[in-house]
Amino acid sequence: MNTGTQTADSTHTEGGAFEFVQALAKELSGGRIELPSFPDVAVRVQRALADDDVRPETIVRLIGSEPALAAWVLRMSNSAALNATGRQINDLRTAVTRLGFNVVRSAAVSFAMSQLARAEELKGLEQPLRQLWNRSTLVAAMSNVVAKKFARVNPDTALLAGLLHGIGRLYLLTRARNFPALFSDSAAYGRIVSDWHTNVAKAILENWDMADEIVVAVHEHEHVYREHEGPPDLTDVLLVGDLLASFHEWPDSLELNLQGVHAIGRLDLDRERLERIIEESATEIAALRQALGH
Repeated sequence: MNTGTQTADSTHTEGGAFEFVQALAKELSGGRIELPSFPDVAVRVQRALADDDVRPETIVRLIGSEPALAAWVLRMSNSAALNATGRQINDLRTAVTRLGFNVVRSAAVSFAMSQLARAEELKGLEQPLRQLWNRSTLVAAMSNVVAKKFARVNPDTALLAGLLHGIGRLYLLTRARNFPALFSDSAAYGRIVSDWHTNVAKAILENWDMADEIVVAVHEHEHVYREHEGPPDLTDVLLVGDLLASFHEWPDSLELNLQGVHAIGRLDLDRERLERIIEESATEIAALRQALGH
């Protein structure tokens, strides 16, 4: 390729990036960001569960209005990871009660992701959607294990936060397909994702009336120098879950990624303990990911 063509391509990409960022800024300032093609029933479940006084009957009725989601919740309630008794659950009310509201939220998110992969308007994005979901289930399972073993954080909440940690990336992916020159430039697109995805996630989760604890965790889980008073919190757990997922995928990265991470100290962890978590929890992590539809 000659220099003139390279310059034209670069200018085209920069123009696309500027246009994309402008559109993002406008959407964020307007509030109420909606995920394209995200099933409405999954959003309605999230908003219904934001009410602390919501009754199980309401959630059962809402889930039951979408047979495919009802079947998904029943399948999860009978999974090896989430049904320790092994007794078959055949009715939706029992499934919702046994799973608990936070796991029902996770079920709605995992169901929605399974539907997105089949959405006609997102055709051509199957591979990056699958990669994003694989990463999300891994971070969710790792966060769940860290919460159980090292923090006084609800493991089901950690599971949900892990599933949602990439929701901003998902939004950017669905939007970027309308900017093919930018989307084809992995470096330029990667910079935008890095700069914007946590703010986009915050806007989406606030729109869903998600609990502040989860919104903060998803928004701040990449702040490795974050300080706070008191014991380890959900943000610490999610940050470490994300680190463990990276180590799971790229084993040589852990030592470097631990440097200066304040959450590691608050959770009293080191490389040896982290490696042991992955080894000892491998079966549990695999079972959780399978339950989520990995």
